[in-house]
Amino acid sequence: MTTLSPENSLSARQSATFILEKRNPPIDKTEWDSFFDENGHLAKSRDFICVNILERGLHPFVRTEAWKFLTGYYSWQSSQDERLMVDVSRRRNYKALCQMYEKIQPLLENLHGNFTETRNNIAYDIQKLYDRDPLGNVLVDKKKLENTLLLSYVCNTKAEYQRGFHEMVMLFQLMVEHDHETFWLFQFFLQKTEHSCVINIGVGRNLDMLNSLITLLDPEFAEHLKGKGSGAVQSLFPWFCLCFQRAFKSFDDVWRLWEVLLTGKPCRNFQVLVAYSMLQMVREQALQESMSGDAILLACNNLIDLDADELISAACMVYAELMQKEKPSLVSHAQPAAITVGFRDCLSHASSRQPTEVVLHALLLVEILMGSQPSAHIPCVLPKASKCKPGSPKHSVKSHWLDRLKSFPPTGEEPTQISGHQAAPFLGSKAPS
Repeated sequence: MTTLSPENSLSARQSATFILEKRNPPIDKTEWDSFFDENGHLAKSRDFICVNILERGLHPFVRTEAWKFLTGYYSWQSSQDERLMVDVSRRRNYKALCQMYEKIQPLLENLHGNFTETRNNIAYDIQKLYDRDPLGNVLVDKKKLENTLLLSYVCNTKAEYQRGFHEMVMLFQLMVEHDHETFWLFQFFLQKTEHSCVINIGVGRNLDMLNSLITLLDPEFAEHLKGKGSGAVQSLFPWFCLCFQRAFKSFDDVWRLWEVLLTGKPCRNFQVLVAYSMLQMVREQALQESMSGDAILLACNNLIDLDADELISAACMVYAELMQKEKPSLVSHAQPAAITVGFRDCLSHASSRQPTEVVLHALLLVEILMGSQPSAHIPCVLPKASKCKPGSPKHSVKSHWLDRLKSFPPTGEEPTQISGHQAAPFLGSKAPS
């Protein structure tokens, strides 16, 4: 679990250096197998493995199996025999969902206009998709890709189809061998990343956190973005919708970033720090030329062929800077506003004996760095002043918030494990845990 401490800042800087210097090669099959005992149980800690993935990455021969752990397809506590049973269960459940879809498809076509429209959108997007490598060899099966997207749309009401999903699922299809693996890994990826790439769930939250991060770390650029450069940040939603897929020069770079996001290292909302690092690439030009919002957006869209290791390293340095940031004036002078309270871990260094602005600073950091589970959101209004008299309404609000915050159990990082009989609730409207 991420905590707010100078030690994390140092660790992030070390990770950034390791990534750039490539001190150790990616984790290969031999090393990956050494992480488990003779029964297939994990012999190393999950944190140890995740930090190594952050700093070194995964060899292509290991990626498929490692991603099943990172997404939650497999439990980190499972044995080899249990994982074989999970594979059988996943395959069986996938076939059951396909059979269900075939039965209800005529009903969907006749009664739900959105289904026909979405199916046409999927077909159109896939038709435009270039499916060959430089030698002309076919990379993906477009029909299977279409079936996976349609099944995902019908079953997962929490993440309806949006433009760009076809490109994301294509990368999962390229990674794994079987159709059921493609389907389930995509569902678990959405869940583990807290639907960060879904427009009506996570994208707006990411943009809000990005705005807060710019204001905190780069006030000069923030002022420009509020003035002549207004609208630029809100127009960067494709970055999050596609998980930065179009910014890289190869699929390996995309997978490299995505697996870091899945580790939760160095923080849960690392995608916001990645976006901030990319925006910093156009900062000097934007300020020197006093660029408009449209011009800044155009410059951001020209950020292509990036190196994943360099971008991850830069984002780690942003994390380190954020950990060492003094309490910002924007928090201590903020007007009363609705603030979403995150986990109690965020206050490990900001006890009730410290000034309110320090607590608010911790909350701002935790919103950016750790996020909040949907079930743990507490909208509340915190007072502008740092001193509240006992018995006053403001004091009551603060006390109520602190009491509620302390009542939360420590938050785990694994997504909910989905067994056969639990597949239907997961694919419905139930929020991920």
